[in-house]
Amino acid sequence: MNADEILELIANGETTKVQFKENVHNITNIAQEMVAFSNTKGGLILIGIDDSTGKIIGLTYHDIQRINNLLSTAAHDHVKSPIFISTDTVRIGDERIIVVSIPEGTDKPHTDKDGVVWLKNGSDKRKVISKEELSRLLQSSGNLYAEERVLQHSSINDGDFQLDKFKEFYEKKYKEECYKELLPNYLKNLRLAENDKLNVAGALLFGKNTQKLTPEFFITAIWLWGNDITDTDYRSSENIIGTLDQQYRKGYDFILSKLHKLQSGQSFNSLGIPEIPTNVITELLVNALLHRDYFINDSIKIFVFENRVEIISPGKLPNSLTEEQIKKGIRRTRNSILASIAPDVLEYRGAGSGILRSLLEYPDIEFVNEQEHERFIVRIKRPSINKIP
Repeated sequence: MNADEILELIANGETTKVQFKENVHNITNIAQEMVAFSNTKGGLILIGIDDSTGKIIGLTYHDIQRINNLLSTAAHDHVKSPIFISTDTVRIGDERIIVVSIPEGTDKPHTDKDGVVWLKNGSDKRKVISKEELSRLLQSSGNLYAEERVLQHSSINDGDFQLDKFKEFYEKKYKEECYKELLPNYLKNLRLAENDKLNVAGALLFGKNTQKLTPEFFITAIWLWGNDITDTDYRSSENIIGTLDQQYRKGYDFILSKLHKLQSGQSFNSLGIPEIPTNVITELLVNALLHRDYFINDSIKIFVFENRVEIISPGKLPNSLTEEQIKKGIRRTRNSILASIAPDVLEYRGAGSGILRSLLEYPDIEFVNEQEHERFIVRIKRPSINKIP
């Protein structure tokens, strides 16, 4: 990184990924800063900059030697698991500063030496105290998966499990008979249960009483009069519960029933073609059900406005994925069990490129990854009434 790039960073001020420090003396504090960066998206610490004014203070030769030793000790001995930083000394005019590069962690959550987890919060940092947030950090590093969380109050033997539905799926997919006495083995091998207890994936796919097993995971669907999400007056609403295939069918029907139908040269008595292609509705709704964050105890939201349809999924895009990447067909699977089994259960033949296919068929779709609010929004624009034949 050269002096001009540093000056541009300084001019832009402190952010989630850039922090200024005039000097460093306290090894505990700098270790906490490293933990916060590592648990978020990584970033840079510029040492030798007044953090209140952005003025370049600079460092002496002795400061540079001392701080580099302190940084190395902090990263190795005061952070669990240790992180690997890099430092550069950059001359700006007559002054020298240290640029510390901290990568995003691969073994989250990192903690300080006292076991405290820190995250970046704007240009500052904060402690992580909720189990839900810790779980999401573990998930982001591949150490924990929400869909594999065992539901301790469930059982595959006491009416919580749809045996007939599983039997139909198993025999159709694997072309062999499904024996009830081997059910625990089948479910364990498919990663749907452990010790005769369903996990989240097993309950969402084959559970009998989802309101008991997974009460937080449903769809809230609302049909509004206008285009403002804050309107309290709406046409109708529905809480769509059940297994994923039930939620998919009911969610699909809810959206479809609110759309205009186009005749497009068909006979007057024909049912017409929905203003938004049905394949697009299918792909984006299935995407929400399969790839939402099941560590977040909240429902998927469907809003049908006059000018658009919105599908809001709990959880930001996983593993640093961006809106531009998903529009190019790049994907990273958050829930691999659901993604592998659901196409057979939902009778849906997506190959994982649903967003790309949707854009090719209907380009008027916007994707918004709200990292701060931990949600992913899909906005499907409806054709103007004046443009409908």
